[in-house]
Amino acid sequence: MAAYDLTIPVSDEAIHKLHVGDQVRLTGVMVTARDAAHKYMIETFIRREGPVPEGEQQMHADLMGWLEGSFIYHCGPVVRQDEAGKWHFVAAGPTTSIREEPYQAEVIRYFGLKGIIGKGGMGPKTLQACKDHKAAYLHAVGGAASLIADSVKEVVTVKKLEFGVPEAFWVIRVENFPAVVTMDAHEASIHAEVEANSKEKLEELLGA
Repeated sequence: MAAYDLTIPVSDEAIHKLHVGDQVRLTGVMVTARDAAHKYMIETFIRREGPVPEGEQQMHADLMGWLEGSFIYHCGPVVRQDEAGKWHFVAAGPTTSIREEPYQAEVIRYFGLKGIIGKGGMGPKTLQACKDHKAAYLHAVGGAASLIADSVKEVVTVKKLEFGVPEAFWVIRVENFPAVVTMDAHEASIHAEVEANSKEKLEELLGA
């Protein structure tokens, strides 16, 4: 197991070096996105027939710029707004990732993502996308919402705030954001191992 400091945008070569269990610290611009944001990306851009709607062209261009070579963080932040109107993260703990399994592989492919950050891992479609498109899943430290928020140095902007604070796209600049690789681009997943071991143990107990 190794430790890596990665600067966003991250290259395919850097992702290829990562293996399950490696520690990572990320620096650069990433985007938070949860259920509403993923559904929006899928319906408005990825699975849509025909050109991007005129009213969504700027958002499409912005997302392409922010996400290519970057990471989506499954997070519903607690935020505050100062007197000057500037947003700040108060807490930024990870949310459960498996809810985005129906969408994540397509989002990785379409936007050129290099990774996902969350908790609990994801399923086989996302794991295959990590292999096919040189990406990784990083497990953020659960229960350390305030600690993680300290690595968020700036809220660059927020989009689709009408979705609600937890569901909006928060574009954030982070420094030394801590995480652990739990699904890599080599088809390894610690979550798959845990599930297999749990199933084996259950069968042993049922057979006892």
